Amino acid sequence: MTDKIIILTTWPDPAGAKALAEALVTRRLAACVNVLPEMTSIYAWQGKLEQGAEHQLIIKTRRHRQDEVTALIVERHPYKLPEILCIPVTAGLPGYLDWIDEATHE
Repeated sequence: MTDKIIILTTWPDPAGAKALAEALVTRRLAACVNVLPEMTSIYAWQGKLEQGAEHQLIIKTRRHRQDEVTALIVERHPYKLPEILCIPVTAGLPGYLDWIDEATHE
């Protein structure tokens, strides 16, 4: 087990997704954020079947930065209830894991 995590969130527009990614990396809250191309999300919300276009963000960071990343997402997100899922990284290429440490060092 490592102290690295991947945080997933979605964003409704590419400009907003890119702005969040840049803010996370600039503030050293994430080493890297992948912004995936537009996809269609289908979900149940308030008793209705909904669908919309979204961009998936894959945020690579360390566990102790999780609260700060979450706070920035919640502060900027246009949704009332944004997706924020934190996935532990159990292993990885040692050099890449070291790079995450360096890139997210305060």
